[in-house]
Amino acid sequence: METFKYTAISKGGERVSGVVEGFNEMDAATRIRDSCNVILKLEAENKKNSIGILNKDIGGKKLDSKAFIVMCSQFAIILNSGVPIARAVELIEDKMTDKTLKHLLGRVLEDVEAGRTLSNSFEENGGSFLPPTFVETIRAGEESGDVGHAFETMHEHFDKEEKMRTKIKGALAYPIFVLLIAVVVVMVIMIKVVPTFIQVFDSTEGEMPVMMQMLIGMSNFFSKYFLVIIAVIAALFLAYKIYSKTETGKMKTAQLALKIPMFGNISRLNSARQFANSMATMLGAGLPVVKALSITARVISNYYVSTEVGKLTGKIEEGKTLGDSMKEAGILPDILTDMTAVGESTGEMEGTLKTIGAYYDTETENAIAALVRKIEPTMLIVIGIVGGFIVIATYGSMFSMYGSM
Repeated sequence: METFKYTAISKGGERVSGVVEGFNEMDAATRIRDSCNVILKLEAENKKNSIGILNKDIGGKKLDSKAFIVMCSQFAIILNSGVPIARAVELIEDKMTDKTLKHLLGRVLEDVEAGRTLSNSFEENGGSFLPPTFVETIRAGEESGDVGHAFETMHEHFDKEEKMRTKIKGALAYPIFVLLIAVVVVMVIMIKVVPTFIQVFDSTEGEMPVMMQMLIGMSNFFSKYFLVIIAVIAALFLAYKIYSKTETGKMKTAQLALKIPMFGNISRLNSARQFANSMATMLGAGLPVVKALSITARVISNYYVSTEVGKLTGKIEEGKTLGDSMKEAGILPDILTDMTAVGESTGEMEGTLKTIGAYYDTETENAIAALVRKIEPTMLIVIGIVGGFIVIATYGSMFSMYGSM
């Protein structure tokens, strides 16, 4: 949770200032309104860049996810071998090829040799781009006296997330590639090929077929307004990026992502997967439920779900169980909510969440594969229709031209 400074008008009409903790500005404002009628000013005291699977989880300051995962593995192996922390940092920093991590480890080594804790050093020097799960798990490992196990836990967690991201990118790469190639080919035909054919056709006295007239009209449009089309697309993209950075924009786009057919289901499954896996990892590291939930909320890539999960911490602090709080919020799938409640009541929430996390990993993969199976034939049909129209228009014109000679 972040700390926010605020100035407001209390219910008694007095101007007051203070600080409040909240998951984000909206959550902080909600807490302030419990005691104040009007908020005059609200700003984060220590803003940190948010990160996602893996932009939110291990993204940010050009951090190489694979190098980061290898670093976690190296720390786990070396520390579990009994090597002191300072020496372990020195060994890994010496062999590190990634510039960002090498610089970070150099700063951490100085801090550790000066007597600072590893977690505090990582947080201070890399808090803007390191995942919150990483720092908090290391801190929990220091408190339990088993930092090596903490790094081992992080390696398993981030390696699993990286493999999932690779599978998702691999599944979507082919249809995206085909779509881009099709767009480029059509644009080349419209801007270069068709105008050349028009010149040949104009040298004859034959009547131009209707389909060819339509094709020429489209070709003239793209040739004349090509730069305008590119500029409009770029402007719309830029406007979307700016809007999606605002609080309202992030919330609206996240809510929309949950409602889009097929894609919405994938977004919900992915949020459930991130929740279960992150909570299992945090609880396994020894973090209390409220702290684990707060960190998990920051890991979930859908901003709306992330915000709602962050609000659950307040309900748990009021004395409610996590299962009841999730059921009341209604933002995560029923299976996940019910299994969390079962694990909570039996005292096996970590193991239960690991099991349900693996289930949602599989469901997310299957949903993406199903989406790709539906996209590919649709794309082929559209490409076939466009290509067929061009071929028919061209050949029809050729036959008409030959008939008039």
